Amino acid sequence: MKQLNPQYTVISTILAFALIPLSGFATDIYLPSFPTMVGFFGTNKADIQLSLVVFIISSGAGQLFAGSLVDKFGRYRLTLSALFIFAISCFVIAISNSITVLLAMRVVQGLTVALIVVSKRAFILDIYTGEKLRHYTSLFSIIWALAPIIAPFIGGFLHYYFGWQSNFYFLGFATVILIALELKYSGETIKEYHSFNVRSLFRAYSTKLTTPDYAMTLAILGLSYSMVMVFNMASPFIIEKVFHQSPVMTGNASLLSGLAILAGGLISKATIQKTIYAKMSIAGPLLMTLPIALLGAMTLMPSFALMMTVVFLLHIVSGFTFNTFYAYAFGRFSTHAGIVSGLTGGGLYVITSIVSYSLVGILEVKTPIVLAGGYLIIAGLVVSSFLLFVRYKRKVEISQTQSANSSVVVS
Repeated sequence: MKQLNPQYTVISTILAFALIPLSGFATDIYLPSFPTMVGFFGTNKADIQLSLVVFIISSGAGQLFAGSLVDKFGRYRLTLSALFIFAISCFVIAISNSITVLLAMRVVQGLTVALIVVSKRAFILDIYTGEKLRHYTSLFSIIWALAPIIAPFIGGFLHYYFGWQSNFYFLGFATVILIALELKYSGETIKEYHSFNVRSLFRAYSTKLTTPDYAMTLAILGLSYSMVMVFNMASPFIIEKVFHQSPVMTGNASLLSGLAILAGGLISKATIQKTIYAKMSIAGPLLMTLPIALLGAMTLMPSFALMMTVVFLLHIVSGFTFNTFYAYAFGRFSTHAGIVSGLTGGGLYVITSIVSYSLVGILEVKTPIVLAGGYLIIAGLVVSSFLLFVRYKRKVEISQTQSANSSVVVS
């Protein structure tokens, strides 16, 4: 087994952060092509949106098991294998004209991306400790947010000049380059192998999911990301059908959305010393107010520019909330890095896919007014989850204080 060469630690870390956004690229790069793909495959928009949802579900479900797999078999070999399969699936989609093949390959991509992302998050947990680890885990969601910024922007231009298939050719060839870099500069970093046992895995997950503050954290993460995903699923049809803009403009809108998420994450990281309570005392009211503002604006004077202005502000708050709780989730448990990584990433993806696809399907999000209604529902769920989080977190803090006081008395 090839071990990581210490002299390549910095390069390997850069590679890890380059691969963490892969899930975002695979999710978002073809969003501007949705309306065209409906005609190409001779299907309806629900089937094309489903290709996004099955990717997210399979990625989320895959991460639930990927954590244990990378703890048992290590990070390096699994990453290389998953990258190879992912590249092949991209080329298969690009040459196919079958909606069934598209959906099947998106499931494959979701599962392989799960292994890649969990492996690379675990890599960071293997290599770094203390303040540096805290710094890097806070960077996770910021780096992840780069994909929604860049991917649809690239995808819009690729679609405009070369067709929708070029999105997947781009992903495939980029992955081949990353495989070559991994082979040269990366290596195994796991310090202690853990056995893979389904019963013990579910017992570990059960222990963590029945920790109330962590469970609420997972809910908030999934719901915060749902805001972005509802926009991603609905915006190509709203922008291109309601406002009669081009796929390039859809990519530009996704670029703006991604910049907002990144800005929110950076603001959260800049205020990392502030408590979650202080941060959410500002974010919570904004989450509730901005969807109402969007609803009123789209009712009274609907315009593409006005819609994107409010969406930009809302996604800043969503990115801020996501980053705040993402760092908390990874710091909640100190053992079994792969399992914690898998459960956090997988759990939030499963929640996101269920919430976003259900809202888009039930509400039939085809207009900016309905989009605002969807945002409002999600915001209400985020705030409710946070109130429960506060309740449980304070119980933990009181219990810890009482235990500390008891220890002092005894000694």
